[in-house]
Amino acid sequence: MCKPHISDIMKIKDILGALEEFAPLALQDGYDNAGLQIGLAEDAEATGVLLSLDVTEDVVNEAVLRGCNLIISHHPLMFHPVKSFAGKTHVERAILKAIKNDIAVYAAHTNLDVAYGGVNFKMAEKLGLQKVEFLSGRENYTSGDKTFTAGEGIIATLPEALSKKEFMEQVKEVFRLKSLRVNNASPKSIKRVALCGGNGAFLIPQAIEKGADVFITGEIGYHRFFGYEKDILLLEIGHYESEQYTIELLRDIVTKAAPSVHVCKAETNINPIIYL
Repeated sequence: MCKPHISDIMKIKDILGALEEFAPLALQDGYDNAGLQIGLAEDAEATGVLLSLDVTEDVVNEAVLRGCNLIISHHPLMFHPVKSFAGKTHVERAILKAIKNDIAVYAAHTNLDVAYGGVNFKMAEKLGLQKVEFLSGRENYTSGDKTFTAGEGIIATLPEALSKKEFMEQVKEVFRLKSLRVNNASPKSIKRVALCGGNGAFLIPQAIEKGADVFITGEIGYHRFFGYEKDILLLEIGHYESEQYTIELLRDIVTKAAPSVHVCKAETNINPIIYL
């Protein structure tokens, strides 16, 4: 159960403020819809926080059962405009259920992708990569009293070079994969690694330009696998799988800002893709 401590109860707005200090909403892409989507958070006290990559009806039910009145997700529940709230779609039903149960819903999406120390840095950490830098730098931004540079994807190095087979086995173990989708490239060894969580195939040219031996992302797509066999090894690991450790990143930010509030990782399986 998500049970708040009797003392030092935090307001939802303070938790969201910590998230936006780490990953300002101004960093999000123009098509995105990050931020507070449901809830009057000005004066509400946080009874518990449930973390999930996506918000579904089952996730909202889990929040209710575990006594959490704040759901923080990576992907926005309302990504596209919602024209009615008649319960006809899974999004509409999740919205209605959250509103009926006074649950605030917040998304940290592309702003968390491009923030320094964000989603891609967590992936790099899990792979044990060193000398991490952005593949494609963007604007500078201020967080607290420090200035950082935002960017897309990362490029870094392994502590020591690995064979193609050794590296692919490491990736499968770290990201808990049953299989990998790869192109037909045959690098002599893997030392320089580029990656991007989610749908990052647009960064393949930058990875090649910066001398990466391999590029890892969640989604590449059939046609983008063509033509890179002599340039770079491509690994497609699945959208959900590439971003699964975002939950740890969100947990670290929230628990640092609100140590008295219990933070729960959703146990509901939200990955819509099943491997047989």
